[in-house]
Amino acid sequence: MSKKVILYILLCCAAPSFAQTDIRIQEGLSMKSKILGQDIKYSIILPKDYYSTQKAYPVVYLLHGLGDDESSWLEYGRVTQYTDGAVKRGEIQPMIYIMPQGFRTYYVNDFAGKFMYQDMFVKELVPFIDKKYRTIPNTEHRATMGYSMGGYGALILPLKHPEVFTVSVPLSISVRTDEQYKTEDGSEWDEQWGRLFGGVGLTGEPRLTDYYKQHSPFHIFKEQDLSKLKGLKLYIDNGDDEYTLARSNEELHMLLRDRNFPHEFRVRNGGHQFSYWREALPNGLRFISDAFEGKPYRGDIKDLSNDSEAAVVVKNEIVEREQYDVLLPVEYESTLRLYPVVYFLGDFDQQTKNRIASNVNLGIQTDALPPLITIFLKEDQKDLITSIIPSVEKEYRARSGYRFRALIGFEKGGVAALKYALTPLTFTSCALFDSPIDNEGLKQAISQGKKELGRTWLYIATVDKSKNYQTNGNAHLLLRDEDIYHEYRVQEGLGGIDWFINDLTEVLNFTQRKIHR
Repeated sequence: MSKKVILYILLCCAAPSFAQTDIRIQEGLSMKSKILGQDIKYSIILPKDYYSTQKAYPVVYLLHGLGDDESSWLEYGRVTQYTDGAVKRGEIQPMIYIMPQGFRTYYVNDFAGKFMYQDMFVKELVPFIDKKYRTIPNTEHRATMGYSMGGYGALILPLKHPEVFTVSVPLSISVRTDEQYKTEDGSEWDEQWGRLFGGVGLTGEPRLTDYYKQHSPFHIFKEQDLSKLKGLKLYIDNGDDEYTLARSNEELHMLLRDRNFPHEFRVRNGGHQFSYWREALPNGLRFISDAFEGKPYRGDIKDLSNDSEAAVVVKNEIVEREQYDVLLPVEYESTLRLYPVVYFLGDFDQQTKNRIASNVNLGIQTDALPPLITIFLKEDQKDLITSIIPSVEKEYRARSGYRFRALIGFEKGGVAALKYALTPLTFTSCALFDSPIDNEGLKQAISQGKKELGRTWLYIATVDKSKNYQTNGNAHLLLRDEDIYHEYRVQEGLGGIDWFINDLTEVLNFTQRKIHR
């Protein structure tokens, strides 16, 4: 039996044969809550040495924003890509990361007492985690970190329960000053705040209910006696492109300064998006790690660029299937998480597939790309939607939904790629390299729905000596005239595999921006 066949068998059987105790990254786990009367989902990242030692570890609770879920930090935040490297470099200590399902609760009990989420968090979830995993079960070794709604949660949990948490890193805190709270648009206010803090349908001063004041960081930090919060270690981070939150976060910082309350406050370039929150991880977790060790904060890392040592060579294990070849992330066998998928269509020989795989692996190692599954298809693939996608999602842990599927077509492979990309809500992006573009099909797709087409980003790359110069140029002009977002590149030369490989870094970055925007 050949080595390829053996490897294929091992990979196909990998997920169901794993012992649960060997898996350090998981999503979709659950805890039964008596308080809420339902299961609460969570994801987890365990340290790399968790199963090889008997050490206990501090815990960071990573909280998601409104509309997201327990997998968001894992997928969009790419937490393991940063933390594994940071631990290896000695930048932070090994920690356990828990990402709980937060619903739309702002991590509080609602005023009507119908959904006592914060009680569940403190009385059930934290004890459950301490019992199930080897944690250091005390307040000095528990931290909260979150973005937007999760930023509010990361702050309000230690404010209301300093006996449970004493380290907090809230990012882009979704909080309002009293004036903002009183004047915010009624429909948005009712759904986001009124249902939680009381006063649905009210405007102005009556919105400032007692329950709201009990949960407003502004009112809490204005209290005369702050001695119960003296142990709180706080690092606030907010982008300069924020709107409402620019004022509320800034005024909260001013209040803390006026009260001489120790804290760190940062404003960086960026707005309300995951690319901003990912960039908060190095300094936010550095702050948390120092706090866990009882040390003063070392200060921010000045250069947040990727460490060149991360760019090591990894063997490309491409598995041949009957309909397609597959490259799985290096971490695949040590996790139970799900992954986005990038489908390559083209007449690729094995050497070219290996070169593509090297680009993908290097991008993942240097944190330029998220961990992803790579699928290699024939240039004239005819059953991608009906057969191959279902097969990939059945055989491997592919994250379902169009937002997590991307296409890259090379030369004639771009013909099939564009055809599939024009199927509404099937792929999140499509890149075409020197492909003969079917502009009539593109026009028809635009006439049938610009909005749907606009949800699939297009990237068109060609060369100035290409025989496809007319179809590529006309596609660009058509998309411009129709005001449909796309990227267009024309480079020198005759094209070919070397040109394609050299341009992969940019197009893979384009792909990940759409998946993780």
